[in-house]
Amino acid sequence: MSAPHTPVERADFDQVIVPTFAPAAFVPVRGLGSRVWDQSGRELVDFAGGIAVNALGHAHPAMIAALTEQAGKLWHISNIYTNEPALRLAKKLVAATFADRAFFCNSGAEANESAFKLARRYAHDVYGPQKFEIISALNSFHGRTLFTVTVGGQSKYSDGFGPKIEGITHVPYNDLEALKAAISDKTCAVVLEPIQGESGILPGEQAYLEGARQLCNEHNALLIFDEVQTGLGRTGELFAYMHYGVTPDILTNAKSLGGGFPIGAMLTTNEIAAHFSVGTHGTTYGGNPLACAVAETVLDIVNTPEVLEGVKARHERFKARLLQIGERYGVFSQVRGRGLLIGCVLSDAWKGKAGAFWAAAEKEALMVLQAGPDVVRLAPSLIIDEADIDEGLDRFERAIATLTQA
Repeated sequence: MSAPHTPVERADFDQVIVPTFAPAAFVPVRGLGSRVWDQSGRELVDFAGGIAVNALGHAHPAMIAALTEQAGKLWHISNIYTNEPALRLAKKLVAATFADRAFFCNSGAEANESAFKLARRYAHDVYGPQKFEIISALNSFHGRTLFTVTVGGQSKYSDGFGPKIEGITHVPYNDLEALKAAISDKTCAVVLEPIQGESGILPGEQAYLEGARQLCNEHNALLIFDEVQTGLGRTGELFAYMHYGVTPDILTNAKSLGGGFPIGAMLTTNEIAAHFSVGTHGTTYGGNPLACAVAETVLDIVNTPEVLEGVKARHERFKARLLQIGERYGVFSQVRGRGLLIGCVLSDAWKGKAGAFWAAAEKEALMVLQAGPDVVRLAPSLIIDEADIDEGLDRFERAIATLTQA
């Protein structure tokens, strides 16, 4: 029999948690589908999706069943041994993508760390130690480790931690000429998000991603797509690169892959994977049976025409109403993104005030996100009910009406 839980409240966060976050004033305690309840029993509609993580919403019965079944079998055995869930998941990811090999870890940052290390190791082995430079985009986000935060193009996240990793260049996103000017035979990799996420839900242009692929080919550089946020159905294809018909050499994913259970993956080809030989990289928890069992279930559900087409249809439902709201109240200059990764770009009069929209939505019992100071981001469950979309958008409109009348 388990011991009774110690009572906790939001104020405890400020006493016992390292202050890297400033969470909302309420504490969620239960979720079902696209609804969440807090400690007081208040029900909220969830358009945040755990920051594009809860692909199947909260408490999906198939995920609960997969986790419960695996929990009764095997939790952890380390990478001294392999396990059945990891092998099943890898085979399915390989079958569904360009890749031949998968590497499992615990987060998007770890997946990107692995990708950047592999790109440098591959170039070192094949072309020599002088080929180590990495090019990424300004305003990109690739994680919070020292390597990934240096590759990410936002100095607010990378400054103040001592000397930065050398050989990283940042160029404007969607600017092919800038990329062309920066790339050289010393470049080992170009790292791009097919849709920039944290900086404002900015989709890559077709010609830009095609051009990046061509430039990498010309300079023997690897093209890495960071699909931590865009991957696993979020955009209406299994991975965003499929919209563009531009195939990377390495792809990273996390967030939606586990549907809420921590897991990350790096996918690549046989030729490149061979340079991560035994002992060159590792992770204690990567490929954990619990995580892989859940992720396999998420993949099986999401990678179906019904769900992927449903994501595209839901996008249209969201966009039509958001454009109406934006026009009625003069708050949005644009609604952009793909699938259920949607950015409401604030008009000039409201620039810098995404936080105010987040706070106003919460007062109307709606969970949304920001993507920088100028964009309200929505990343709900990929299978959110139409009734929840409509109710959430009603609440969003009420929040905006209140905000604009203040």
